[in-house]
Amino acid sequence: MHYYRYSNAKVSCWYKYLLFSYNIIFWGVLSDLTKVTRMHGIDPVVLVLMVGVVMFTLGFAGCVGALRENICLLNFFCGTIVLIFFLELAVAVLAFLFQDWVRDRFREFFESNIKSYRDDIDLQNLIDSLQKANQCCGAYGPEDWDLNVYFNCSGASYSREKCGVPFSCCVPDPAQKVVNTQCGYDVRIQLKSKWDESIFTKGCIQALESWLPRNIYIVAGIFIAISLLQIFGIFLARTLISDIEAVKAGHHF
Repeated sequence: MHYYRYSNAKVSCWYKYLLFSYNIIFWGVLSDLTKVTRMHGIDPVVLVLMVGVVMFTLGFAGCVGALRENICLLNFFCGTIVLIFFLELAVAVLAFLFQDWVRDRFREFFESNIKSYRDDIDLQNLIDSLQKANQCCGAYGPEDWDLNVYFNCSGASYSREKCGVPFSCCVPDPAQKVVNTQCGYDVRIQLKSKWDESIFTKGCIQALESWLPRNIYIVAGIFIAISLLQIFGIFLARTLISDIEAVKAGHHF
């Protein structure tokens, strides 16, 4: 059996290769999941693999569907993008309506990761980045680090980090060019009134809550940009499907 293309096919190469390029960009932007961490006992490797499989399948369907003019793959790609779009919209609406629930889940997430801080280098980097970026310490304050066995202030702990906090909680010293990873040692032995001289005392939940209103336009802009990117992908896929169907219909006459 011989496979061939019609010599007078009129499927737009512009839409075909634009959709292919779109998939490459979309795939690349959403595949950076190196900072995904565990939540409620879910292994981060499993999360990365799950999302990786979805992204690979979606990228494959879009790229191959565009190049091979396969309506089935293009419909799958288009339908999946539509589903993702509405899921994002639903999550945004629910997060706005149930802010207390979201706050509680984030607290549980942060506290569970504090407990496992020294068990996973990726987890450490995530927590440290969050605390440094928001100039905060712990979920609600530095005392949350009592949840970690290494930083716990109880008499049963023999850790050198006892009654301390991670270096990411420390107020940066402009004069220091090298990061002092021991700056948080024994900080919580001091009086609370002196903590703010060396470490951040605001919790990360409060920091994020105060950050969001100040940057609401940035957050909204990012959401709109992602939504427009998805809508553009849907438009390209539907236009290409229409072109392919029109060409096939034309060959029946």
